[in-house]
Amino acid sequence: MKLNRPTRAPHSETIVALIDVVFFLMVFFMLIGRMDATAPFEVRPPIAQSGRDMPAGGITLAIAADGALALDGEDINREDLAAAITARLAQQPDLRLRINAHRTTELRHVLPFVAKAEALGLRDVVLVVTPERNE
Repeated sequence: MKLNRPTRAPHSETIVALIDVVFFLMVFFMLIGRMDATAPFEVRPPIAQSGRDMPAGGITLAIAADGALALDGEDINREDLAAAITARLAQQPDLRLRINAHRTTELRHVLPFVAKAEALGLRDVVLVVTPERNE
């Protein structure tokens, strides 16, 4: 007796369809998911006060696009800056520092001065900005 095996029909479904479904699910979850880290507490960014008069008094630190410094209009190097601010702070304990940086100055040239001002005991640091013009 001879048994005939049934012939197998080729599978018309391939794994390509499954790969497509996985790809679409991945894109879907990437679009609806948050990619940034959220803080475990509420964070409200400060409100800009552009358009208002700049606070009077204090000293102004100007930072050029290449990182050159001037304190109240006089060129100063980084090493002498802390001593100059400390001397002014001794005369005026509630001293305010205004940082006026050129618009193309890289942030790496500006942020260290905010930290240094805090370390020296300045309580009020104002970053000078130019409001956007609606022309």
